[in-house]
Amino acid sequence: MSDDSGGSGNDYCLIDATRPPKADGPPYADCVLCREPTEYPESYKGITLCPVCEWQEAQRTACSG
Repeated sequence: MSDDSGGSGNDYCLIDATRPPKADGPPYADCVLCREPTEYPESYKGITLCPVCEWQEAQRTACSG
Protein backbone atom coordinates (compact mmCIF):
# COMPACT_ATOMS: atom_id res chain seq x y z
CA MET A 1 0.00 0.00 0.00
CA SER A 2 1.46 3.36 -0.98
CA ASP A 3 1.58 6.43 1.21
CA ASP A 4 0.72 9.46 -0.95
CA SER A 5 1.07 11.95 1.91
CA GLY A 6 4.86 11.67 2.00
CA GLY A 7 4.76 11.46 5.80
CA SER A 8 5.85 8.81 8.23
CA GLY A 9 2.58 6.89 7.99
CA ASN A 10 1.15 8.37 11.20
CA ASP A 11 -0.51 11.32 9.47
CA TYR A 12 -3.98 10.13 10.46
CA CYS A 13 -3.33 11.27 14.05
CA LEU A 14 -2.92 15.02 13.71
CA ILE A 15 -3.21 16.80 17.05
CA ASP A 16 -2.17 20.40 17.50
CA ALA A 17 0.59 19.96 20.05
CA THR A 18 1.66 23.55 20.49
CA ARG A 19 3.29 24.09 23.85
CA PRO A 20 4.17 27.21 25.79
CA PRO A 21 7.86 28.05 26.16
CA LYS A 22 9.70 26.53 29.14
CA ALA A 23 10.40 28.93 32.01
CA ASP A 24 13.98 29.77 32.94
CA GLY A 25 13.01 29.88 36.61
CA PRO A 26 10.27 30.87 39.06
CA PRO A 27 7.55 32.05 39.12
CA TYR A 28 5.87 29.12 37.39
CA ALA A 29 2.30 28.94 36.12
CA ASP A 30 -0.14 26.69 37.98
CA CYS A 31 -1.55 23.58 36.31
CA VAL A 32 -5.16 24.23 35.25
CA LEU A 33 -6.20 20.77 36.47
CA CYS A 34 -4.41 20.10 39.77
CA ARG A 35 -2.97 23.58 40.61
CA GLU A 36 0.60 22.19 40.96
CA PRO A 37 3.48 24.26 39.51
CA THR A 38 4.23 23.65 35.85
CA GLU A 39 7.41 24.02 33.78
CA TYR A 40 5.98 27.11 32.10
CA PRO A 41 6.33 30.80 33.00
CA GLU A 42 3.60 32.45 35.05
CA SER A 43 3.35 35.15 32.39
CA TYR A 44 2.13 32.64 29.76
CA LYS A 45 -1.50 33.23 28.84
CA GLY A 46 -3.26 29.98 28.03
CA ILE A 47 -3.74 26.44 29.24
CA THR A 48 -0.76 25.09 31.18
CA LEU A 49 -0.44 21.56 32.56
CA CYS A 50 2.05 20.09 35.01
CA PRO A 51 4.13 17.14 33.70
CA VAL A 52 1.83 14.57 35.36
CA CYS A 53 -1.41 16.04 34.00
CA GLU A 54 0.25 16.62 30.62
CA TRP A 55 1.19 12.93 30.44
CA GLN A 56 -2.31 11.82 31.56
CA GLU A 57 -3.93 14.09 28.96
CA ALA A 58 -1.64 12.68 26.25
CA GLN A 59 -2.65 9.14 27.27
CA ARG A 60 -6.33 10.09 27.23
CA THR A 61 -6.21 11.69 23.78
CA ALA A 62 -3.76 9.27 22.13
CA CYS A 63 -4.84 7.64 18.91
CA SER A 64 -5.71 4.00 19.35
CA GLY A 65 -5.42 3.15 15.67
